[in-house]
Amino acid sequence: MNKILHTNESLAAMIVRIVLGIILFPHGAQKLLGWFGGYGFSGTMDYFTGTAGLPWLIAFLVIIIEFFGALALIFGFATRIVAAGVISLFAGIIFTSHLQNGFFMNWYGNLKGEGYEYHLLVIGMAIALLVSGAGRWSVDYVLQRKK
Repeated sequence: MNKILHTNESLAAMIVRIVLGIILFPHGAQKLLGWFGGYGFSGTMDYFTGTAGLPWLIAFLVIIIEFFGALALIFGFATRIVAAGVISLFAGIIFTSHLQNGFFMNWYGNLKGEGYEYHLLVIGMAIALLVSGAGRWSVDYVLQRKK
């Protein structure tokens, strides 16, 4: 447990953690709550299990990681566990939905779909958190100090 919670007072880790959490939260809120123009839990599950053909458990984990994982990152709770989940999630997204579209995002609307550069950036941020831990002002840091 100590290895999972271990962190230091790194300002850089804190910034990466909070920004990644803020980036992921709206996507998770779309999927779970229907906020920001999303379909909510039922609609997202129907799409993932029906149209996308994902197993029920994987579809459920996508929603949970993006919503509750984002909140956990913002507060710095179980940061390494969440980072591992985000890495797995975004690697899956790349290989199932974006690899065939190439590297670049579709900034000008002239490509056949979105590339995977954004997803690779998220993976890079999550790897940094997996290595460093939560950093300054995190629940992980407080829990580590109590051990």
